[in-house]
Amino acid sequence: MSKIEVNTVDAQCGSTITVGSSGKNVKIEGNDIRSNDYKASDGGNIINQSGTSITIGASGDTVSLASGASQSGFGRSGSVDWQTGSIKTGTFTAASGEGYFADTSSSAFSMNLPAGTAGSIVAVADYKRTFNSNNLTIVPNGSQKIGGQAFSLALQVNGQALTLVYVDDTEGWINVQNAEDTETGIPLFITASGGTETESGDFKIHTFTGPGTFAISHIAPSPSGNPNAMDYNVVAGGGGGGGPRGGGGGAGGMRFSAATYCGPALKESGSLTATVASFPITVGAGGSQGAPNGSNGSPSTFSTITSTGGGGGRDGQGNASSGGSGGAGGANDSQESNGGIGNSPGPSSPAQGNSGGDGVAGNQQGASGGGGGKSGAGSNGGHGGSPGGNGGAGLAISITGSPVAYAGGGGGGKDNRASGGNGGSGGTGGGGGGGAGSSGTPPFPGSAGTANTGGGGGGGGQGYEPLSGGYAGGSGVVIIRYKFQ
Repeated sequence: MSKIEVNTVDAQCGSTITVGSSGKNVKIEGNDIRSNDYKASDGGNIINQSGTSITIGASGDTVSLASGASQSGFGRSGSVDWQTGSIKTGTFTAASGEGYFADTSSSAFSMNLPAGTAGSIVAVADYKRTFNSNNLTIVPNGSQKIGGQAFSLALQVNGQALTLVYVDDTEGWINVQNAEDTETGIPLFITASGGTETESGDFKIHTFTGPGTFAISHIAPSPSGNPNAMDYNVVAGGGGGGGPRGGGGGAGGMRFSAATYCGPALKESGSLTATVASFPITVGAGGSQGAPNGSNGSPSTFSTITSTGGGGGRDGQGNASSGGSGGAGGANDSQESNGGIGNSPGPSSPAQGNSGGDGVAGNQQGASGGGGGKSGAGSNGGHGGSPGGNGGAGLAISITGSPVAYAGGGGGGKDNRASGGNGGSGGTGGGGGGGAGSSGTPPFPGSAGTANTGGGGGGGGQGYEPLSGGYAGGSGVVIIRYKFQ
């Protein structure tokens, strides 16, 4: 192998010395290359040394590490690399140079600090603003300190963010930034309160079983996709049953929409559009039991929606009352007694309810009619051994997330002398059963309408029970549903 030894190289053209040619690699092994300046092709310094100070890069340059390369001994500039792809939900150990988002919404947990050396830096932030209810505890490594104390640090302010730098063994980790994030984005859906709140998927349901206020504090900023739609089910109180041998009470009127869930075809024309406002809620009481006539149920209201109370049943001395659903006529020895008209006053479209059935004269063997329900009219009473008329069927809807029936009519009561003198059945949706006559098989009393269904009360029987009249109607309910996420 040949060897060329050169101690001095003189420039042959100006002050420039060129070693090698374009496209060639020049390799020097086993020796140092020493210079106070290394320059780029544009003349700017790559490395400059003045005394013991070394500068990397020139003004305006960007100095970066190649992909896969690492550095040591340079320290950090006070920032961290935020680990956005790994939200922490349980106890973990931090690494120097990294920032973390901690989600304590399910439970409190700890962040263990690494062994600190001068310049180590760690940061953490409250991901869901739950540090107040579930703390994040920062635990130092071994006997190292936080703020001069060899103790753990609890973060307990919602939205809190903290940056710690390790300075020395005397003070340990020192907080260089403590912030509280109070800024949140604008909700994309309705925000409201009131009643009993439940959830079904992306929807929130507010149920009122008594008077209250539905308060809307925010609506969606964009109307795209109708995010401000509110569905409702407003059911009035059911009518009380008449008695003895009285007609069943009519179910409370029922008005509902079904834009955000799969509802039956009887729904109102459409959902309501939310506005920022407070809406008083009225929930109708059920009508009282009749002696001789049951009273009407009370109306329920939400916003522009009013449902009418169910009509009270009669004991046979005249026609039954009208209402959201009509009460039924009672049995009489000598004259027919007509059921009340449903969907009255009104009419509303679609109808709130249906009419009650007629009572039948029968020389102490007659049977009273059943009260009307949301989906069907009450049945007429029959002669002889026929039972009292059945209450009209209510309607099942899924506004709460699962099917629930409302607004069934009360069953009619039975006279005391007819063979097989049973009372009529209450309609599905909370309607009470009618009372039996003394010859009923087996004899049984009637029942009141179910609370918070708007079911009509059952009509009273005669003979088996004391002559105390019919049974009370069930109270109403107001349910509101909207998308919240």
